[in-house]
Amino acid sequence: MQIAVASGKGGTGKTTIATNLALSLAPEGPLQFLDCDVEEPNAHLFLHPTLGEEEAVNMPVPVVDEGKCTACGRCAEVCAFNAIAVLAGHVLTFSELCHGCGGCVRLCPEKALEEEAKEIGIIQRGNRGNIAFVHGKLKIGSALAPPIVEAVREQARRDGLVIIDASPGTSCPVVAAVKDVDYCLLVTEPTPFGLHDLDLAVQMLAKLGLPAGVILNRAGEGDEMIEEYCREKGLPLHLKIPFDRRYAALYARGSSLVQEYPHWRGAFRDLMEDIEGRVGK
Repeated sequence: MQIAVASGKGGTGKTTIATNLALSLAPEGPLQFLDCDVEEPNAHLFLHPTLGEEEAVNMPVPVVDEGKCTACGRCAEVCAFNAIAVLAGHVLTFSELCHGCGGCVRLCPEKALEEEAKEIGIIQRGNRGNIAFVHGKLKIGSALAPPIVEAVREQARRDGLVIIDASPGTSCPVVAAVKDVDYCLLVTEPTPFGLHDLDLAVQMLAKLGLPAGVILNRAGEGDEMIEEYCREKGLPLHLKIPFDRRYAALYARGSSLVQEYPHWRGAFRDLMEDIEGRVGK
């Protein structure tokens, strides 16, 4: 089973939930953790895996053969991302804008375009006990996170449990991280901003046809608005983690709830049983 942990906004505790779930379930058997927050991966700061193997992630970008090119402009016409322009009889390519779709190469009437690999990031693998760990890192200056996310998702095992830590928000990298999972946990906070962005995430998952539940972090004042929203939308509110300065302190130290407060281990195991019951696995 694949479980994604996402959030409508950053700073809600998404990675806290994902890593504590992994640490709670690891003693019961091997699992895999995929950190797909490739623009700012930080799950390794809490899981402390031993990182080893590293692999480059490349994207195809067009290169012009000046000897064949007639500057007809067909390539610029078909590019939806303005990554090609024709000026004064010359074709200019902007690899930072290219999405690697290959349309310009396929539709060039003179076959004057070829593709070459451009490195846009890396993936790294490692282990911590029963947890097989993979994360991706977008190269500084690269604009496209989805290819890195997809490269991390391709590392997913076909058997056993896979926990996916998605990027915050509802943009393309998040869609790439959560698509086709069995269940998605949405982490929110009891604030108007938290509620607003939770609703955006719920709408996104509805369009993808994915089942979801909610975890309320920093619970306390304002819980009612989240509880009422979950009732209206028919969403299960799986877990509430109270606002506590001690929890913030252990986060700052790179520790986890289940390590320093063992009673939370049972809560996360119960969460997993609830999810299994809902998805029938």
